[in-house]
This record gives sequence, C-alpha cells and structure tokens, in this order.
Amino acid sequence: MNKKIVFLLLAFIAFFYNASLAKGNLVEQTFHESGKINVVVAIVLVIFIGLIFYLIKLDRKISKIEKESKK
Repeated sequence: MNKKIVFLLLAFIAFFYNASLAKGNLVEQTFHESGKINVVVAIVLVIFIGLIFYLIKLDRKISKIEKESKK
C-alpha cells in the first residue's frame, strides 16, 4: 500500500514538474521570438545595478556614522 502511495506521489510530482518546464519554455520562446527578452534582461540589470549602488552608498553612510560615534 505504501509503495503505491509513494509511486503516485512521485508520478504527480514528475507530471507537474514537466508541465512547468513546458510552460516556461513557451514563455521564454515567446519573449525570445518577439525580442522582448532583451528588454526584460535590461530592466532586471538596471534594477540590480541600482540596488548595488544603493547598498554601497548606504554602507558608506553607516561607516561614517560609526566613525563619528566612536570619537
């Protein structure tokens, strides 16, 4: 009985995993064909670079405040 339940559980997991891969490939293919993937990558890159600069600026401010508080 337990083997049947485990088999069914694994079969469902495999089915949903394959279904999600097929859906992802379709979306990726659609973006790639229409040229929108470049826009998506550019936007993600701009957001990532902005976050990095913000964290660097924040780190400098915190370091400055720490140095002033030690005096």
